[in-house]
Amino acid sequence: MRIVSYNLNGIRAAIKKGLIDWLKENPIDVFCVQETKAAATDIDIQLFTSLGYHVAWYAAQKKGYSGVAIFSKKKPDFITYGNGYTMSDAEGRLVRIDLGDITIVNAYFPSGTSGDERQTYKYQWLKEFDTFLQALKKTRPNIIVAGDYNIAHQAIDIHDPKGNKKSSGFLPEERAWMDQFLSQGWVDSFRHLNPTTTGAYSWWSQRFPSVRLQNKGWRIDYLCATETLLPAIKTATILPLVKHSDHCPILLELKK
Repeated sequence: MRIVSYNLNGIRAAIKKGLIDWLKENPIDVFCVQETKAAATDIDIQLFTSLGYHVAWYAAQKKGYSGVAIFSKKKPDFITYGNGYTMSDAEGRLVRIDLGDITIVNAYFPSGTSGDERQTYKYQWLKEFDTFLQALKKTRPNIIVAGDYNIAHQAIDIHDPKGNKKSSGFLPEERAWMDQFLSQGWVDSFRHLNPTTTGAYSWWSQRFPSVRLQNKGWRIDYLCATETLLPAIKTATILPLVKHSDHCPILLELKK
């Protein structure tokens, strides 16, 4: 099973930049996207269904904002839209599918870069997400959490850790959340297979065009799995040369 997570920063813009051709050339079993910035009715959904995908799409109430979707070659046995928390669901931040004994949660974590109010909400969302996952694990032990976490976990995951120590996305409280999250039976698939790899980033600021060329990025996108799936992890990689967004896709391949 090949699973990809990709913050598209607008699915309509990504389609115009060749996303569909890329999907045709790179077979993916489960394609998790964040920041669709659109409802399913805003695009030609047949672009995806004609490739054999079943679609689970959860848009934000606010047009052109947030939103997540999962495209899966196998028809899901079960789909859940949202996590049951009002603000998160209004912003279209989570969709879940079950494929056999594996559950895939696709989440777009809030960013706190716009100010204190959103940073405070980010901490609230993290607590609510913890509660959601703890309840889910009781009945679904094999889970993959795909998404844009909006957190660079360690100094190795960011190009300038000293200069960003007070930046949202690399704050001590956020990094501590990642510590406790991973201590609760979760595995960061990329870092598990690439423990010392440097310069491996999944997002680059668009403020300065040269930033991506110089690889001054952050690793804030993850495919984390429950420890029960550890023996099945075959490949976990980042695809920085794929450019439909200010993020790039990340890949997790599980053994059959």
